[in-house]
Amino acid sequence: MYYIGKINLKIYCCVTDNISNDDVVLSDTQKKHIQEHHPGDYEKFSKYLRDILSEPDYILESKKPFTAIVLKEIITDNKKFKVILRLQTSHDPKGFMNSVITFQQVEDKRYRRYIKNGKILYRRRGL
Repeated sequence: MYYIGKINLKIYCCVTDNISNDDVVLSDTQKKHIQEHHPGDYEKFSKYLRDILSEPDYILESKKPFTAIVLKEIITDNKKFKVILRLQTSHDPKGFMNSVITFQQVEDKRYRRYIKNGKILYRRRGL
């Protein structure tokens, strides 16, 4: 289990107002999933995960309950990312945590399509 950082509950309440805590983790299983399905992304870009989650550009609605699609552009490296984050609520079993489900770099065209076609729950001021 890898500790990623904290999320701002005031931002993520757009997904659910029932978030139990602000800590985010990445399980060994999900890390392996990311490495297998998005080769090289974890090794190259995991240093950005904390910033992506703590200061998202967009949060989009997911088909899954209590789950956020988080989008962020890292200006300094001109890279765009998508993170799927499952939020812990009071409905979850004890010991469940806010958890990264997957993480990947996305091309500009796909990033713009997510924003155009997705239901935006949160948009960072100035975008």
